[in-house]
Amino acid sequence: MSGNSVFTHQHSGVLSIAAVEAPVVITSAWLDEQLAVTYQRNGMRAGLLADVAGIQERRWWTPEVSFADAAAMAGKAAIEKAGIDPSQIGILMSTSVCKSHLEPSVACAVHHRLGLPTSCLNFDIGNACLGFMNAMHVASAMLDAGIVEYALIVDGEGSRYTQEVTLERLRRPEATAADVFAEFASLTLGSGAAAMVLTRTDRHPEAHRIVGGVARAATQHNLLCVGSLDRMTTDTAGLLTAGLDLAEEAWTDALLSFDWAGGADWYILHQVSKVHTTMLCARLGIDPAKAPLTYPRYGNVGPAAVPITLASVQDDIKPGQRVFCMGIGSGLNTSLTEILW
Repeated sequence: MSGNSVFTHQHSGVLSIAAVEAPVVITSAWLDEQLAVTYQRNGMRAGLLADVAGIQERRWWTPEVSFADAAAMAGKAAIEKAGIDPSQIGILMSTSVCKSHLEPSVACAVHHRLGLPTSCLNFDIGNACLGFMNAMHVASAMLDAGIVEYALIVDGEGSRYTQEVTLERLRRPEATAADVFAEFASLTLGSGAAAMVLTRTDRHPEAHRIVGGVARAATQHNLLCVGSLDRMTTDTAGLLTAGLDLAEEAWTDALLSFDWAGGADWYILHQVSKVHTTMLCARLGIDPAKAPLTYPRYGNVGPAAVPITLASVQDDIKPGQRVFCMGIGSGLNTSLTEILW
């Protein structure tokens, strides 16, 4: 099935955004070295991660840092940057794909680490790589309704364990080229954390207004990418094609509801790979010069990718410029959101 939704917001805005970089750099060349025997046995060449995916490196957290720790670090940075008291936050949403257990929620741990008030709603929103953008709309709806004064969204992702066990599997003597390609996307993942504080623009005119956006689903493709901490298997070609088709459909819908025909000053895209980004820009007619890249250094950081990329250029965005955020998540789901800076 497929469908679409249009979101418009009146009073919500981004008060602050912060990102935290994981400290351990893992190069694609190092990953190739770990798989050298498997490559040679199966007649494969090294360099696909760097040359085709365009990912030169990604990052890992040190072993003692949990996913909740990472999310809390980003949350703390965003709160401090917003200049508000944590006791004022009315809702916390964690959008991390990575979690060490099914329950309780990651949000519970982050809520505790940040010392948020008992009155602060807290829960997880999970929607693969689209969770953070979904949370932006949920928070904006609550701000528009006057339910809360401040909302905090956090995300902490870590690829270390997933890539360690993936390398272990792919180094086995029976591992084939098909096995490598099925788990290739796992090797593009990265670690990092991001957080955003949202508030009402009528109380904080300095906040960057969230205008609205469009969401669209194509859930017939829900098995193209299936992942857990232990393993992620992906039909890379099928996922790319279906994702681009869905993004184009959503973009067409957005043109009917918003004044987007003239384009934006900045395009903050979910960072997957060089192939994905290049083809998405071509399909939607986006000027690549307006789409800053973070995947070469960080890889695919899941739902943290859009806020990490936005945080990386926030000081260069001028007041009054239009920022389009675009995400695609396994399932498939996509969301396009406009922020007026």
